[in-house]
Amino acid sequence: MKKIACSFVVLFGFLTMQKAVAQQAFCSLKGSVLVVKDARLAQIKVFQTDSEPMADFLVFKADNKLFADKPGLWHFTEVRAQADFTIAFVTEEIADVKVFFIENESFAGCR
Repeated sequence: MKKIACSFVVLFGFLTMQKAVAQQAFCSLKGSVLVVKDARLAQIKVFQTDSEPMADFLVFKADNKLFADKPGLWHFTEVRAQADFTIAFVTEEIADVKVFFIENESFAGCR
């Protein structure tokens, strides 16, 4: 019984740590992004919020990959080989990060 309880604690701690790492990882996301439909294949699960104050991360859509050189500046591509990372748009409950797309690139990044 102690082994089962200990295993549960270790597993829960690992899952909590994994979520915290994913939350910290999004603060440095920049470059080309590929949107995948299956959340299991995505590196980051993203919820797109309609409210800027509710977002963890502000994203500006760059027209060119060369301009997506700072955190929060994303260039969307449809070619997997050109992508720096992959995301999937999901419901808020399972998202790693809540993003809001902004019109001014100078405000992009973590909140």
